[in-house]
Amino acid sequence: MAETEKKPPAARPCPICGKPAAERFRPFCSARCADIDLGRWLKGSYVIPGEPLDEAEDAPPSHSRDE
Repeated sequence: MAETEKKPPAARPCPICGKPAAERFRPFCSARCADIDLGRWLKGSYVIPGEPLDEAEDAPPSHSRDE
């Protein structure tokens, strides 16, 4: 039987700066680009589109103390 050789996937460039990705920081080229990407996530720059929420759904539930 002949073994099937699997080729590694083509290397993609760093999504932040376009330089070749480094194995240690994959898919980024450096810790700096990885930190830039993390900062964008934390600031909310990356958003997954979806249906708009009603304001009533955004508000926390109100609890009365008379219950």
